[in-house]
Amino acid sequence: MSSLQFGPPRPRLDLWLSRAALWVAVLFSLLHGAVQAAPPGNATVPATFAFGDSIVDPGNNNGLLTVAKSNFPPYGRDLDRGVPLGRFSNGRVPSDMFTEKLGVKKFLPAYLDPNLKLQDLLTGVSFASGANGYDPLSAETASALTLSDQLDLYTKYMESIRSAVGEERASAIASGAVYIVATGANDITNTYFGTPLRSSQYDISSYTDLMASSASSFLRELYGLGARKIGVLNLPPLGCIPSQRTLHGGPGRDCFGSANKAAALFNSKLNAGINSLKEELPGARLVYMDVYHPLLTIIQNPARFGFEVTTRGCCGTGNIEVSILCNSLDDPETCKDDTKYVFWDSYHPTETTYRALTDQAYRKYIRQLL
Repeated sequence: MSSLQFGPPRPRLDLWLSRAALWVAVLFSLLHGAVQAAPPGNATVPATFAFGDSIVDPGNNNGLLTVAKSNFPPYGRDLDRGVPLGRFSNGRVPSDMFTEKLGVKKFLPAYLDPNLKLQDLLTGVSFASGANGYDPLSAETASALTLSDQLDLYTKYMESIRSAVGEERASAIASGAVYIVATGANDITNTYFGTPLRSSQYDISSYTDLMASSASSFLRELYGLGARKIGVLNLPPLGCIPSQRTLHGGPGRDCFGSANKAAALFNSKLNAGINSLKEELPGARLVYMDVYHPLLTIIQNPARFGFEVTTRGCCGTGNIEVSILCNSLDDPETCKDDTKYVFWDSYHPTETTYRALTDQAYRKYIRQLL
């Protein structure tokens, strides 16, 4: 079970010319990103919120009794002052980047950070928890926050905001905010292929049905709590992350095809579910955001994007280290230039990769959200 209980129980939602060309591309990207660094038109965003797993967890797991933590070196080494705050990368994560691009603030903090002030709360927080999934069993087995727990925290957050600024402004924050949802990877890599907990009960088709149903239920409930502008990241090519290459890729550490197929299958069901919810929920701006194909393109054509290493992470050997296994003892083997690496540890991308993916997603989807 989750190590914390919040509010009343709710149902569990089960990489001489080539270099020149590269620099031109980089400069174009930077310039284009600067143009796109604010919301289009006259749109204003009062706050951003994030739900999900380690992709958007800035430190909510720091105080939980879980091994899914990253508030220690070498994590966070490229953040301001190199302080590891609990983000599962060498620097910022997608929720921070989306928040900055929307003109709200540079970092989206963890809701469970005890040092937050009212202004921090008013402009949004992340409720995400590393090791979370659409399947509640993923979070429960890791003593992380389930999506249900995260919704309970959001409910408490809104109660506090109403008390502080009144019902009208609180409702305006909720409805005008942009919500980022990113989870589900742990369901497939850990809960299904990593243990017999679900694979003994479901084949991959029925398990991805369970995940998709849970995703729809979560989005429906989030809408019921006042959210209207919700961007949902799909699953990346999970079989190509370093840990899955090590565990399932054989002597050549190839991509684990079964995990990629499972991710693609779930993504198709997630997309269909979101399209259905658009018809069901009036006024909802639900946007399916593809990161599977952009990340796969980077992995398959790293030099095109300025990367050199795709099959292992920067931390330690890069083959299996993640969370508590990626620690200060790994420093002698940890890479010196993480901008050349697609992955930071054996599971999570580097800040450079996150920035490339976020820039593309922002350009492609922002007008659908606002």
